[in-house]
Order: sequence, then structure tokens, then C-alpha cells
Amino acid sequence: MKISVIIPVYNAEKFVTQAVESALQFDEVHEVILVEDQSPDQALQVCEQLTEKYDRVRLYQHPDKENHGAGPSRNLGIEKSTGDFIAFLDADDYYLPNRFDAEKELFKRPEVEGVYGALGVHYYTEKAKEQYYSLFKDKLTTVYKRHDPKEVFPGQIYMLGSFGLFSIDALTIRRDSLMKKMNLLFKSSLRLHQDTEFLYRLSYYLDLYPGILDKAVAIRGVHESNRITLIDSKKINPATTRVLLWKEVNDWAENENTIPDHVKQHINRMYRSFQIANSPASKKWGMIFKYLFTDYQSIRSGIYNINFRNNLF
Repeated sequence: MKISVIIPVYNAEKFVTQAVESALQFDEVHEVILVEDQSPDQALQVCEQLTEKYDRVRLYQHPDKENHGAGPSRNLGIEKSTGDFIAFLDADDYYLPNRFDAEKELFKRPEVEGVYGALGVHYYTEKAKEQYYSLFKDKLTTVYKRHDPKEVFPGQIYMLGSFGLFSIDALTIRRDSLMKKMNLLFKSSLRLHQDTEFLYRLSYYLDLYPGILDKAVAIRGVHESNRITLIDSKKINPATTRVLLWKEVNDWAENENTIPDHVKQHINRMYRSFQIANSPASKKWGMIFKYLFTDYQSIRSGIYNINFRNNLF
């Protein structure tokens, strides 16, 4: 196996060395691609030092040297990659020694186009643990059962609460399958949740298989300045960001001719559900009562989604 590990780097000078070295522990890792995204800290200098220290580390920036976000940075990393397989890692996260154990066996089968595993959590400081333990606790982010690849897309779309989640940090993909079947990689229109939107589309186009689900293969690093932590803790309005996410999913579904109509309808209802959740209180209940009579399914779709319920109530 020749794996390219892609790490977008922004404001991560304290953590990126650990991320890189956690990837370099594996002989299967052909290269670690750092995409520095105009960090306000000293991350660029740290990345330059890592390229000098390790032959397998490569450093890139966007051509205009501006900040573009994690999605376009990952796209640039994919473009520059030369491995047969692609794995991702956030600059403040890290891999565990079992990260590619399942992949080494599963990818012997040509029908396996991607493998996903479980993500653990580590609190870098006591302050971070005090602030965010109620969100993440010590739980695994994982898919709860071993599903057939054809069940992964509908499982994420229809039954998030009972299906579970997998993280981009614990995902490995055949590069050829990704480039042939995904005509659009990460969307530049989303600054947040771009990985979630990507995983929805990826699981529709590619056959993704379960790897190690009962223990972590990678670790999410939680600290005070995680962007996703700020969303989950509601310092950034989660309803607003999820409206944008579901708008992108809805736009994609409407233009994908192979998606069945009932799936498109469900996605559209989820989008409308989050629109309701993000409405001002003065309008929210009026919209709910309107949809109760005109489109009950939009309300029902939202009520069964825990994120919608949290934002609504």
C-alpha cells in the first residue's frame, strides 16, 4: 500500500508536529502532504521545519497564498497526491498505531473502495475538558453496526441517530475510485461541515466498508479554539451552519439523476426542517403549523433528527 495522508494546516502550530509524526509511524504512508492555509500563527515555519526533517513530508500552499478553508486545502492535497490510497488528518488530531490495520486486509479485495473506522477523543487541556466534556465525553465517534456498503448512504441520510457517524480522520479511500466517481471533491462553498457533505456524497458513489469500529484508530484533539467545537458548544449557531450544509446536499441531490425521488424528497424535507429551526422565534411556530397542514413530512423528518430537535427546542 502507498498511502498519501493529507493534512490541511491552519492555526495549528502547537499540534501539527504530533499529527505528522503519528502518520509517519506507518511504512504504508508514502507521503504526508501539508497544505498550509495562511495561518495567523507560526504554523508555516513549523511545516517548513517538518519538510526539512522528514523526506516523506511535502508542503504546499494555495497559488495565491490566501486562506481558502479546509475543503479547498484538502482538494489541493488530493491533486498533489501520488499514493494509491488517500487518508485525511486534521492538524490538531493524530493517528493511533492500529490506524491502518483493517485497511491492509480489506484493500486486498478490489471491490473495496474505502474503509472507515472509529474516532476517539483527547482533551489537550483541563480547561478544554471542563468546557467540552459534556459534548464529547469519552465516547467513540463510530458506526454502531457493520453495514453493507449499499446501506451506508441511506443510513447516514435516514437514520443518523441509530446508524452512528464516522470521521474523515478514520477514512481511507482508493485514489482511482475517488477521481473516477467523484466529479466534485470538497465544496469550497462550505467553510464548515464540508467534510460531512463530502462523506454523504462519497458514500453514495463509492463502496465503503467498515474497518475497526469498536475502538479508536485516530484521535480528535479537543482544545479551546477548535472551530467545530465552537459550533457544537453553540458559541456559533449550529442551526445556521446546518442550513448551509443541507442546502448543499439538497442542491446536489436535485441535480443527481440516479438518486430516487423518495430520497430527494427526504433530503429536501431535512433542508426545510433546518430552515424552520433557524427561523426567528416569531416565525418558527407559524412555519411549523403551516407545514403540519401542508407538508407534515418536513416536520416529521426534522423531529426524528436530534440536531434539529436541539435547535428547535
